[in-house]
Amino acid sequence: MDGKMLARLGAVVFVAIAVTAAAIDMARKDEPAAPPPALALQPPADPLSENLRRCQQLGEAAASDTECLRIWAENRDRFLGRDRSEAR
Repeated sequence: MDGKMLARLGAVVFVAIAVTAAAIDMARKDEPAAPPPALALQPPADPLSENLRRCQQLGEAAASDTECLRIWAENRDRFLGRDRSEAR
């Protein structure tokens, strides 16, 4: 295959890719705009989550904080489905 034929083949492939990309772009513009997503209802503030976040921000110091230890125990019981009155 000589250089001229290879250049023509490359040009044809390039034009084909450009036409395909333009057609896809035009097809996307014709689609109606999607309605904005509905605002999700905010669940009520969970004080346990807020306290867990505070303990997370304390870092290693939280391991010796009695309040964080209590909060972690409460979260563990909630995760395991245990009743706090049964644990005592």
